[in-house]
Amino acid sequence: MSFKVAATLAGAFASVALAHGTVTGIKVDGTYQAGYDLSSYYKAQQGGEIPTIAAWSAENLDNGFVPPSDYGTSDIACHKKAAPGKTSMSVKAGGTVEFQWSAWPESHIGPVLTYVAKCSGKCTSADPATLKWVKIDAAGLDGTWAAADLIKNNNTWTTTVPETLAAGSYVFRHEIIALHGAGSKDGAQNYPQCFNIDITGSGTDEPEGTLTTELYTDSEPGILFDPYKGSTTYEIPGPALYGSASGTKPVVPDTPSNGTFSTPAPSAPTPVAPTPVALTSLVTSVAAAATQAAEVPATEAPVAEEEDTEDGALPKTFTLDTFIDWLRSKNGASKKARRHARQF
Repeated sequence: MSFKVAATLAGAFASVALAHGTVTGIKVDGTYQAGYDLSSYYKAQQGGEIPTIAAWSAENLDNGFVPPSDYGTSDIACHKKAAPGKTSMSVKAGGTVEFQWSAWPESHIGPVLTYVAKCSGKCTSADPATLKWVKIDAAGLDGTWAAADLIKNNNTWTTTVPETLAAGSYVFRHEIIALHGAGSKDGAQNYPQCFNIDITGSGTDEPEGTLTTELYTDSEPGILFDPYKGSTTYEIPGPALYGSASGTKPVVPDTPSNGTFSTPAPSAPTPVAPTPVALTSLVTSVAAAATQAAEVPATEAPVAEEEDTEDGALPKTFTLDTFIDWLRSKNGASKKARRHARQF
């Protein structure tokens, strides 16, 4: 090996060491394939071949990220001067894609995201500047940062492909955004990695994506963000997640135990009508009282007819009105009120 080649390869490995992370391999529905190795760039400069893999090649030979100042360029799609992978893998809609990263530093906290862009033809000839991206997976801060969860999972992140997506050729864009320097403008670090993956299945949905150069802005809340101010919430940058509504989440009242909500309309007070006395009840009472009166001993002295007596006893002789008044006085004496039968 010549000194020039050795020096070139040494520089390549040094660049890899400086890079904070790349996807070293993917597992698509259980099938593994290696990712793009940055040393392949230098090998290609010496007449070597870029491997025939689904991973896109890139020239991120510095410290490995795309800064916000480059959001208006095609570099934010699949990394610096990226070129399509030479082949593609296949996943069923509803299947999984596992992204295996190199060791990710714990200090580089931030969200983990996955996008897809449908190609008009084969993705092996796709132009990153014209791709339109649909976000299918995103995690930010939920007690712990998504990047920390990735580290705990052996530097691996698994994305489930939505079952509703239409079959076709897609570019999968997987990304970590490091926020340790994002408290100042142009301090966020994007690490996008792309792969050609064909989706199979019976889905029919072809959502409209977001153009590469419109994915992010350098001042949106999830990009210009200081993670060291004690915030417990984080707004994930970029377009809305596929299948979810965009905009501010509405405030929803607590759900009752039956799981339903009701908003009673105000109603006018309902007048309470006096309860009429059933005619049958009155007749029954009259009959019973008449029977009681008939059982009075005949030896009692006759009493002159009067409206009522001092002790409340029924007179020996009485009219129907007198009898009804007597019944009322017996049943409602506590009310100290007497009402005429016509009131019933």
